[in-house]
Amino acid sequence: MPHFIRLTHLMGVLFIALFSQLAIAQPALWSVEKNGVTSYLFGTVHVGDSKMHGLDNRIKTAIANSQTVVVELNTQAIGALELQRRTLPFMLQKQGRTLKTSLSAETYQKVQRYFSERQIDITLFNNYQPWFVMLTILQLEYQKAGFSEEFGIDKQVIEYAAGLNKPIMELESLEQQLALFSALGIQSDAMLLDTLKQVEDFDSYFTRMINAWKNGDYQQLDVFYKLSFDDSKYGQQAEQVMLIERNNHWVTTLTPKLTNSSHFIAVGALHLPQQHGLIKQLQARGFKVERLK
Repeated sequence: MPHFIRLTHLMGVLFIALFSQLAIAQPALWSVEKNGVTSYLFGTVHVGDSKMHGLDNRIKTAIANSQTVVVELNTQAIGALELQRRTLPFMLQKQGRTLKTSLSAETYQKVQRYFSERQIDITLFNNYQPWFVMLTILQLEYQKAGFSEEFGIDKQVIEYAAGLNKPIMELESLEQQLALFSALGIQSDAMLLDTLKQVEDFDSYFTRMINAWKNGDYQQLDVFYKLSFDDSKYGQQAEQVMLIERNNHWVTTLTPKLTNSSHFIAVGALHLPQQHGLIKQLQARGFKVERLK
């Protein structure tokens, strides 16, 4: 289950009959219009490779034509020391608990084997929450596959908007995003076992997903969505916490703003599709949402 895409990387990344298959070899951009006010909706990926450096001219133009740029979280506005200070309370185990006591013996052994094969001592993670270990595993796999946050699309959107002196609006705080992982803490074993299963074919899986995003292939991305959130208890909880609840909150926040001024909204691509996705919800509130060529 690609957790990074679920978050925001975390991770990653749309689709159903509404999105007819278009032969457009570029990431999808949507217009959102109501009462004569046009905004833009852009599904991003949080990591990329060097070939993804530089935004498409359509995206740059849409940003330039918008009064405000909206992102999940503006990490560029948080310094390294501040990031560490605000993150540590969420990452660390509660007093008296360790990673080993937080997991079943089977899960701990599998995680230990993963790190051992990479010459990493699992005891380095003794005092950390299982979700931090999960993110560490994914980060290692992204790096091995040649992807990094440096070329993430949301990061590039923020940097370009800042260069134009556009106001940048955050949909969430850092603490709110970190709390999402804590909410999944009761499923720590399932989270890590699912992650270890995912990395068995990580290079091929993630590369295919990125290519689908690059080509604006929303039918293929829909396949990845369904793989990401299966019918398991953990899959359903992750979808509810990471996507559905956040989408509902975002639409409530955005609706009055989009009727008054133009916004460029850049959020993880998995937040766009399905009945609970931003596209359907905005349409239900009277907005005309169309994919731009």
